[in-house]
Amino acid sequence: MGKKSGADVRIEPIREEHIESFHRCLDAVARERKYLAFLEAPPLESTAAFIRENIARAIPQFVAMHDHEVIGFCDIRPKTLEGFKHAGILGMGVLQAYRQQGIGKKLTKRTIEKAKAQGLERVELEVYASNIPAIRLYEKLGFEVEGVKRKARKLDGATDDLVVMALLL
Repeated sequence: MGKKSGADVRIEPIREEHIESFHRCLDAVARERKYLAFLEAPPLESTAAFIRENIARAIPQFVAMHDHEVIGFCDIRPKTLEGFKHAGILGMGVLQAYRQQGIGKKLTKRTIEKAKAQGLERVELEVYASNIPAIRLYEKLGFEVEGVKRKARKLDGATDDLVVMALLL
């Protein structure tokens, strides 16, 4: 798949009709074995349940759409334990052919805006140290490094650190 233009990309809240396309996008990013903790998407039924729960709970979750296909995603799942409900955990991904076009930035900014409007005060994330473009994006959005989990992942014989970052809203 060659480089695609992000000019016709729309950022919109996730809806049930996006589930199958979201699942394909999530699976493609996961199978790169570089950016997500899992190496393939969960089963479609699990993904559908996750999306439906997010919609029902008004979780900040947006997708980037191009030609009726999800090409990127971002969500901030609020924590549920008492004492931690002011914080949420950010997850995101963009298909390889659409990276480095500002789509991740637009997705993340829109998701953070909704999280802030809903009263969240802190957004946390973990990113592999080898994912320099993502770290730079998060820094541009105001995230700060809070720590590093050294050799947190060992995959295919190689280790990678996890960088812990947060943004105070």
